[in-house]
Amino acid sequence: MENQTPKPKSNNHHLVLFPVPLQGHINPMLQLANILHSKGFSITIIHTHFNSPTKSNHPHFTFLPISDGFSKTKTSTEDAISHITLLNTNCVAPFRDCLARLLADGPIACLITDAILHFSQLVADGFGLPRIVLSTCSISSFLVFAALPVIQEKYLPKQDSQLESPVPEVLPLQVKDLPSMTTNDSEDFYKFLTNMVTQTKASSGLIWNTFSELEESALSQSRDLFPIPNFSIGPFHKSFPASSSTLLIQDRSSISWLDTQKLKSVLYVSFGSIAEMDRKEFNEMAWGLANSMQPFLWVVRPGFIRGSKWLEALPSGYAEKIGDRGCIVKWAPQQEVLAHFAVGGFWTHDGWNSTLESICEGVPMICSPCFGDQLVNAKYVSDVWGIGLRFEKGVERGEIERGIRRVMVEREGEEMRERILCLKEKVDVCLEDGGSSHQHLEELISYILSF
Repeated sequence: MENQTPKPKSNNHHLVLFPVPLQGHINPMLQLANILHSKGFSITIIHTHFNSPTKSNHPHFTFLPISDGFSKTKTSTEDAISHITLLNTNCVAPFRDCLARLLADGPIACLITDAILHFSQLVADGFGLPRIVLSTCSISSFLVFAALPVIQEKYLPKQDSQLESPVPEVLPLQVKDLPSMTTNDSEDFYKFLTNMVTQTKASSGLIWNTFSELEESALSQSRDLFPIPNFSIGPFHKSFPASSSTLLIQDRSSISWLDTQKLKSVLYVSFGSIAEMDRKEFNEMAWGLANSMQPFLWVVRPGFIRGSKWLEALPSGYAEKIGDRGCIVKWAPQQEVLAHFAVGGFWTHDGWNSTLESICEGVPMICSPCFGDQLVNAKYVSDVWGIGLRFEKGVERGEIERGIRRVMVEREGEEMRERILCLKEKVDVCLEDGGSSHQHLEELISYILSF
């Protein structure tokens, strides 16, 4: 007889989740919330006023806003580390007060908070509550972040002469692949990483939005570095799509346009919800896309080009040049786009959610990492898994044109597609009964019920 997941008991069925208020962090946290809700848990989401999720899309959750200490004029995420540092300072008292009110109404089985919100460990300890950490990046990236405070003096800031040098502490990375963040104070960055790692080690467990077959070696290393239960239960979005938690309005005309295109002919281009570029880079990108002669669906988010509201930075005569071969939108339903029969490649910034979504649909990638874990993800996509190619910074239109053709029409792209389709099959298996992610989810539920 098949093993059944034990149902939560009345006294420990309540979970409290707290996401970082950025699109790439809110999506996986709400997907995880849906997964756990489907297993019988009741869910409360504590969230900041900044980038608060759309509550009406999740009527089965309780949402509790807390003060984040940001005024409307101080919510820029240009200096991500400064923003994160302030979150970890400003949210302590409001989060503690919110938890106290919740506990007055009844027991909480455990907290699940983003690894970035390291302050929440001490708050949890104060209430005697177990805290489980959700990491929204890959295991490989998290391990690199954990190593950075120790190795940064040897390799950072990056010197041009060293960029291709290997980093023995975090192989297979080279110096150019080490995560970097835009910040006014690099010491804050390393202090934040040290706190994140220390408080993750002090937590009761770690949840990963990945699957064992993709990161088997990294998962083993994580269990050594973080000797707490590790649960790789992803990809989350295969259980619950992220469309209902997007902070941006999706333009569905992109799907209608894709419907008119040939099988695997379209290059989808999107650099996520935060990345920016200057006009010169944007122009090279635009001409590279046009000159490749491949159909493309291009997401140009308002604010993506520094100093421009939207498309005024496009070269003169560009619309006439591309005709019906290109479709440009402000935002697209990405998971639906990647699953569309017409899409044959994905030019991406390599955020972890985008990387996973591309793997899940068997779509090879062109990588243009901007900051943070994107550099590590791009390394694994191009050099380890062999499912894409990487553009370095400052790429010019001729190189872009050649890269697009390599992925979309040449034999090299076909080989990438074959490899990524093998990974896609492993995704399908890991989520089935008895698969690695399914099994880890069962273990996670039993673990929570043991508190």
